[in-house]
Amino acid sequence: MSNAVLPPTRVLVASMIGTTIEYCDFWLFATAAVLVFPKLFFPASSPDGAMLQSMATFGVAFLARPVGAMAFGHFGDRIGRKATLAGALVIMGVSTTLIGLLPGYASIGVAAPLLLTLCRLGQGLGVGGEWGGAALLATENAPPGRQCWYGCFAQLGEPMGFCLANGALLLLTVMMDDSQFLRWGWRIPFIASAALVMFGLYIRLNLEETPAFTRIQAQNHVRRVPLLAILRDHPGAVLTGALGLTAAFALACLISVFSLGWGTAHHIAPHHTLLSILLLGRIVYALVIPAAAWLSDRHGNWPIMIGANLAIAAFGFFTASGLGSSNLWLTGVYLTGGLMLVGCIAGPLAGALAAMYPAEVRYTGVSLSLNLGGVLGGAMTPYVATCGFHG
Repeated sequence: MSNAVLPPTRVLVASMIGTTIEYCDFWLFATAAVLVFPKLFFPASSPDGAMLQSMATFGVAFLARPVGAMAFGHFGDRIGRKATLAGALVIMGVSTTLIGLLPGYASIGVAAPLLLTLCRLGQGLGVGGEWGGAALLATENAPPGRQCWYGCFAQLGEPMGFCLANGALLLLTVMMDDSQFLRWGWRIPFIASAALVMFGLYIRLNLEETPAFTRIQAQNHVRRVPLLAILRDHPGAVLTGALGLTAAFALACLISVFSLGWGTAHHIAPHHTLLSILLLGRIVYALVIPAAAWLSDRHGNWPIMIGANLAIAAFGFFTASGLGSSNLWLTGVYLTGGLMLVGCIAGPLAGALAAMYPAEVRYTGVSLSLNLGGVLGGAMTPYVATCGFHG
């Protein structure tokens, strides 16, 4: 990777803002899938059945993410990081805004959950193409030995997006009664997403192409079909990257999605209390990310990530007691501790994945590794956990 040619602050802010917007939209859906969608889009089912259907809709995005990774990765490696990032942001923004405008089951019947699922697929496609490009925008402008530090700013967009999404929903639940929130209040942040996307596009479209992509263009090393090159020359890297992220995705989805549904359904605490705990946990998570990135640039990517994965495996033995406890303090400690471990993987993630692939196929490879890990670890985890805890 080459030395930075753009002002570092400009690169890092642009990388972080885009992922913040994308993940704000993504986590808006996740929280609404617990608090709103079972009642609005799946009311014909029993409460438990409606929650399961809503969790399945949440998981659809993870199945769409590898498709987005392949599609946007192709263009990111063919025409450049900048234009591809803009396209991913538009698809995510349109899908999220449409969710805020959807009529419920009472108005259009079974078409309502079908349209919701379609919009969720659009979100998955957008996220599948966004993160890889944002990571490369940072790491391909990084000076030698600072790839993880630069790359962690793309990853910081995930907790920032989560806090923005859940902070908005928390504020609305406090300001409104339950009937107002269910009728129209929940729609406000989804529709407001359009303004965030316009801001993100302005930032992204005023950037230059990364030096790594400019170099492969100048040397005529652009691959015609990057995916074929990945499958032929780098299948081990894709699999290693995906498996290295599976446990982190599983734990993150248990904490961020399932715990909220479980806690509200079993009256462990009101939803606004649980949202507050999750927000605090995400702030701690965000603080761990740069620390883990700093350590990785000095001691290597994989020792940090392997150690974090082993810690997550050990931590998994406490899942049932942590998530099933009626003790609010124990639940809070569990949620925050789990997110700290996920942060240890998130910190070096962008730098580690970018280093595994040559520049001419890097967008495709990084995106595939990340999003296949999401499928393995995140697609069905909330659904399976909901089934298991309901017996």
